[in-house]
Amino acid sequence: MPTFVWEGTDKRGVKMKGEQPAKNANLVRADLRRQGITPQVVKVKPKPLFGSAGKRVTPRDIAVFSRQVATMMKSGVPIVTSLEIMAGGQKNPRMKELINSIRSDIESGSSMNEALSKHPVQFDELYCNLVKAGESAGVLETVLDTVATYKENIESLKGKIKKALFYPATVVAVAILVSAILLIFVVPQFQQVFQSFGADLPAFTKMIIAASDFMISYWWAMLLMAIAAGVAFIMAKNRSPKFAHFLDRMMLKLPVVGQVLHNAAIARFSRTLAVTFKAGVPLVEALDTVAGATGNVVYEQAVNRIKDDVSVGYQVNMAMKQVNLFPHMVIQMVAIGEEAGALDAMLFKVAEFYEQEVNNAVDALASLLEPLIMIFLGVVVGGMVVGMYLPIFKLAAAI
Repeated sequence: MPTFVWEGTDKRGVKMKGEQPAKNANLVRADLRRQGITPQVVKVKPKPLFGSAGKRVTPRDIAVFSRQVATMMKSGVPIVTSLEIMAGGQKNPRMKELINSIRSDIESGSSMNEALSKHPVQFDELYCNLVKAGESAGVLETVLDTVATYKENIESLKGKIKKALFYPATVVAVAILVSAILLIFVVPQFQQVFQSFGADLPAFTKMIIAASDFMISYWWAMLLMAIAAGVAFIMAKNRSPKFAHFLDRMMLKLPVVGQVLHNAAIARFSRTLAVTFKAGVPLVEALDTVAGATGNVVYEQAVNRIKDDVSVGYQVNMAMKQVNLFPHMVIQMVAIGEEAGALDAMLFKVAEFYEQEVNNAVDALASLLEPLIMIFLGVVVGGMVVGMYLPIFKLAAAI
């Protein structure tokens, strides 16, 4: 649905202007007249020169959207009115366009689930299934509130993991960049000075000079190889299930980081299954939806196997035991939850425990990495500096 910009005057002759989505300009004029505004200019809002304006819609935006809709619906505000109010307060044009599109579909007679399913990038299968279950049970506002909490917790968990991995990756990248600058621009200056000495250079210094000569001669080839390797890695990860499985399996085996990823996958599995099951989605269907939400191919395949076992009559705890991936404590808590008829409540407790474990592990990892990173920088950058000054120290000793 296009957005129109309009200008007009109210009953007092005061000039007014604004924006309004509508099917055509005549509908905008009619709506303005109903509000006591005399339209003077109504035209389609021009599109920006370079694609759609605004930031992309993030999962955090969807969490805020869910929370706002749930709050307004609990307050008795109709869904269409809620969406209209939210769209009017959006600063991001893309999010505003998304909300207006959903509102238009609901006004046309679609259910909220049908309206959301037209935007699979922003609202995944899990989200749509939960909304569908909430609409069927007549508790949509409660489900949306639960989904908002779920989204907030998952995004917080993702943020913790990214924080743990981003810091060392950034430091390594900076160290490589500084080393390249030293080899290309600084070492050649020292090399000219050393040649004027006419003395034999230490082996370590010769090695650094050889690396500098290689970088200066073939920097373009190394850059192309790095880009090609990055592109090939991304393509292989996205297109080859075997490579993705191998990569995720290796990540889980890494010291310290692997345990963080294990705990994060268990937390996602537990919280997602708890939210889905609590919303009234049948267990087998819930497991099918949960598989893709674990964030790891190894766990995704394990959940699919659990789903197959549950579909033929196994209890969830027995099926989890067979995949040999979940800790004994998780399996026992699931078993207690099944026996007590409170599986969702027990899974929420498991999720909270492992989310806290991830938080503690990330804090510990940050403390552990700081001295290791300092040692790494000292060895790489400091080693090159020492290598360049060795001949000077040798000459001073000879004098």
